[in-house]
Amino acid sequence: MLIPMADYAAGVEVANDLVATSPDVRGAEALSGPGDLAALLSGYDFAAYDVAPLESAAGGAGAPSAEDVEKVRFLRREVRAVLESGTEDEAVERAAMLAGHVGLAPVLRRDPSGRWQWHVPTARDASLVAELAAVVGVSLLGLLRALGHGRFRACAAPGCGGVFADASRAGRRRYCMPEVCGNRVNVANHRARRRAVTR
Repeated sequence: MLIPMADYAAGVEVANDLVATSPDVRGAEALSGPGDLAALLSGYDFAAYDVAPLESAAGGAGAPSAEDVEKVRFLRREVRAVLESGTEDEAVERAAMLAGHVGLAPVLRRDPSGRWQWHVPTARDASLVAELAAVVGVSLLGLLRALGHGRFRACAAPGCGGVFADASRAGRRRYCMPEVCGNRVNVANHRARRRAVTR
């Protein structure tokens, strides 16, 4: 099986969303069962990666099991360790280990439009967690190569323990979950301004 990797940014968002499911970030476990894992994975178009286990995670016959959930929780810790790496070399080494869960040497292949695209060969019977690790690992390596280690950051929201990788073009992302942490900071700032005006 080959996982095409046309856009590392999509895989980076998988990594960010996976890390954000941690109790360290949300205060409670967001991957409490197979349904939570299926919901997380259903938010992404894994059909583009030609990954059967991930496609089935959206609710098909091969939906995730409780064992898959446990393995993905362990993977989540490995992904977080990449994002918290102290040096670029350490980040590359850890991301390469993720990519190596099922990957052989990446190869270049032409897509149907004739453009060159990276593919990561994987074992025919690779598990869901191994396929997910390969997608995330190769994507994080792509981000490191293109944008550098400075794009791995801690969330700027006070009291949040989240970390993330910023694959945005501008590189100005500040929060692990902008719709949650960013909004919380904006509301707190707005309330503080209103209190200052009414005094």
